[in-house]
Amino acid sequence: MIVRPAVIEDADGIYAIEEESFSIPWSMDSIHRDLANTALTMYDVLVRDDGAIKGYAGLWRVVDEGQITNIALAKDCRGEGYGELLLRVLMEAAWEKGCTSIFLEVRVSNTVALGLYRKLGYQTVSVRKKYYDDPVEDAYIMSCKKESYVWTVK
Repeated sequence: MIVRPAVIEDADGIYAIEEESFSIPWSMDSIHRDLANTALTMYDVLVRDDGAIKGYAGLWRVVDEGQITNIALAKDCRGEGYGELLLRVLMEAAWEKGCTSIFLEVRVSNTVALGLYRKLGYQTVSVRKKYYDDPVEDAYIMSCKKESYVWTVK
């Protein structure tokens, strides 16, 4: 498996993972728009040796802040450390592009994601009530500053 920057031709693979991973997936139009807007967005894909996309992570850049849009893996690749790999590659590229902090929202029940984010240096800064639909659930807003990012793999 390798991680590389996403290109517009990856949209179908990203959309397939969206549909598999989320109760309300982003539309193909949204994915296309983000992949085309490389001045403000960064997307990476996890690719198997045969070219199949098995995961992706996205980020919007606004001045010196990053906002993680989504991170998702194909079901057969979960629990193998690929989520951490994708997130690290994306975050380190964001730091290199001038971001000094990165934010994200995460379901309060998503203990696996919360563990990963905390491992990398994210802290909960707020709660968004009823942020998610299907099912309705609160989200933690989490932030990681460049100086608190945990650079080493443990």
